[in-house]
Amino acid sequence: MAKPPLKTCVLIPAYNEAKRVGAVVREVLDYCPDVVVIDDGSPDDTDRAAAEAGATVLEHVHNQGKGAALQTGFDYARANGYDLAITMDADGQHAPSDIPAFLQAYERTHSPVLVGNRMGNVGDMPWNRRLVNRFMSDLLSRVMGQYVPDSQCGFRLYHRSAFPEGPCDAHSQRFAAESEILLRLSLQGRKIGAVAIQTIYGDEKSKVNPFFDTIRFFRMLHRFRRIKKEHLAR
Repeated sequence: MAKPPLKTCVLIPAYNEAKRVGAVVREVLDYCPDVVVIDDGSPDDTDRAAAEAGATVLEHVHNQGKGAALQTGFDYARANGYDLAITMDADGQHAPSDIPAFLQAYERTHSPVLVGNRMGNVGDMPWNRRLVNRFMSDLLSRVMGQYVPDSQCGFRLYHRSAFPEGPCDAHSQRFAAESEILLRLSLQGRKIGAVAIQTIYGDEKSKVNPFFDTIRFFRMLHRFRRIKKEHLAR
């Protein structure tokens, strides 16, 4: 007897993405019927645009950062019995047409975490982003003890056994949160796989602050090294 399909949702954290989120949601719906947009306190009409496009919208009253938005999404997925959650950005940098590749990779490998890999086609990636991605991915891979070629990519698939239960909003509340998720999962002995995806860069303005987010990243990494040391000592 064939196995029932795994219940899957797509989680999209969004902040001030009223112009783009509707188109993203409509395209995602071609590949997954359950789309959840987490509006992280946007002052524009992100919530209305997402809802009108067909998404379930969860709202933060105040902006808390991408990590907290992701945690709200994972909490929703866990509470509503989803087997898989795919995370992606609201600005159009991730192609919804790559969603089947994640699902196929999961069926093939059963890896509890799959991270999109853009590094096989970096021609369209700005050179500074390329250098930063490679540097941080190599650094994180050494700390984790397993190679993740594009650790900064937010297009990912998580099995319910790997849904984060708090590190997003309890510690690294901004962009370093996505790196911390991988670090903590690796500490649990989780295998982290990769899926080749398209590399898309348009006229969107990055919400990453190069100075402050780099500081947050290294603070998070320093804290994790201490946590890992204590874990190994036990």
